[in-house]
Amino acid sequence: MDKWTPSLVEARLAEAAFVLKRLPEPRRQGYFSTWPEIVHSFADKVGQEPKPMRVLPSPQAISRMEETLTWTACLDPVDGKIVWMRAHGERWKTICWTVGLQRSAAHQHWLYGLCVISLKLNRRRFNRNLSKRRVIELAGGA
Repeated sequence: MDKWTPSLVEARLAEAAFVLKRLPEPRRQGYFSTWPEIVHSFADKVGQEPKPMRVLPSPQAISRMEETLTWTACLDPVDGKIVWMRAHGERWKTICWTVGLQRSAAHQHWLYGLCVISLKLNRRRFNRNLSKRRVIELAGGA
């Protein structure tokens, strides 16, 4: 990427969250069953819900997800939590209850987190003592 914007960062975080959801559950080593596999007849399957098909993510998507997971390390814990909850598709009401902020303040923390990540990815230097509004203007997120 030549130029990272907050909207590109948001899309990449959402993709990483989607890839995390699609990864298979980790299995414990050493546990197995010696029982034979149960073969269901048609009559057994009539009332059952179909099993959802799991599509595994591609290796490139997993690599992008692993790169994206390190992006929130430079953020404050509250900002990182808001950014990840929003990437996972959580509603603002749930986010506000979790972090204890009003909707407008939570939105500003989210936008600030995206702007800090985009500035870091563009390797632009900025003073951490700047206000949130000034950092958002500097990154072009407003």
